[in-house]
Amino acid sequence: MTDFTKFEFGASFEVLWLKSPTSPSPKTLCLIVGRHNKQTKLRMKKAIIIGATSGIGKGLAKLLADNNYKIGLTGRRVELLNELKNENPNFYIKSFDINDTNVVGQKLDELTTELGGLDLLIISSGIGDINESLDFEIEKRTIDTNVLGFTCVTDWTFNYFEKQKSGHLVAISSIGGLRGSRQAPAYNATKAYQINYLEGLRQKATKLKEPIFVTDIRPGLVDTEMAKGEGLFWVMPVEKTVRQIYKAIISKKKVAYVTKRWRLIATILKRIPSPIYDKM
Repeated sequence: MTDFTKFEFGASFEVLWLKSPTSPSPKTLCLIVGRHNKQTKLRMKKAIIIGATSGIGKGLAKLLADNNYKIGLTGRRVELLNELKNENPNFYIKSFDINDTNVVGQKLDELTTELGGLDLLIISSGIGDINESLDFEIEKRTIDTNVLGFTCVTDWTFNYFEKQKSGHLVAISSIGGLRGSRQAPAYNATKAYQINYLEGLRQKATKLKEPIFVTDIRPGLVDTEMAKGEGLFWVMPVEKTVRQIYKAIISKKKVAYVTKRWRLIATILKRIPSPIYDKM
């Protein structure tokens, strides 16, 4: 026969001390028993995805929703945002263009208020075009989105997390940011900017000594509208890419190449001597 003594332990748990009186040296076992009520439900985390209407952003939205997140979705295409909102009651939408830096902060404030806070922000918006003819309008459009819009969002996010003393900023940069490109000069250059900017924010977070994390996701070729050009190889499906990004997020990695095989390409790219690379 086993005796037990019950103690209350807050509103959600009770402790049972079990003792066997028949044993010469009675051993005591402590069991913490959870009460199944509303108070034991896990708090839903809050995330915002910038650029959630297609590709990686859309895939991450659905995966986060399956993992106890309330998610604010942003994008320019209102009809696609409405379609997503109709799929899940935990999707909140806000339509704006990150190039319109005068309204970005206001829109993010509004969306964060609707969510009831913010734990994670993912920047998945970006553009890039083949531009061997150096059409300035193409280059300017790329810079406006990948540099100015990107910086506006990252600055708002970091300041928010610094004030909150916690948070996780994730940005989708690119393996293209490691070297220049004759085919898409502005795209690779702006992705190099993002890589270095994120590193700077990571330094700032380290100095703050608060649980603020900055993750740089560097995809290779993914089967989205961004995959352009001839002779493409190792083009990865969105679903596989999204799963690996999610793993990097929950592991709070500083830098992650997706899919993993692209780390090999990154290593090779970094080591190609300039005289050889210039002729490629």
